[in-house]
Amino acid sequence: MLEHLTMETFKSKVFDFEKNTEWKFEGNKPAVIDFYADWCGPCKMVAPILEELSKEYDGKIDIYKVDTEAEQELAGLFGIRSIPSILFIPMDEKPQMAAGALPKDTFKQAFADVLKVS
Repeated sequence: MLEHLTMETFKSKVFDFEKNTEWKFEGNKPAVIDFYADWCGPCKMVAPILEELSKEYDGKIDIYKVDTEAEQELAGLFGIRSIPSILFIPMDEKPQMAAGALPKDTFKQAFADVLKVS
């Protein structure tokens, strides 16, 4: 199931930027964050794909959503300029950002390549 993050839940589950200057992932499994807005057409195309993937990869990957309208400060921290923007967060490496509505196969490829999850 997809979880919507606020500034507070982001700090506890992903990265506490107030405590750490260097990237330190707080999660216990790889994660994906979808930065979106309700009015965004391509975001609406990605949403059902992420719902499907959250079921397929249940227990292997956490999939989160951040509403860039409600969480403008959070979107600003990541320099979000276009949506959807997808942040892939592996366990032990730096996160990687992808922009645009990705097809399901591309998500699966990124899960394997970036997150090391198949």
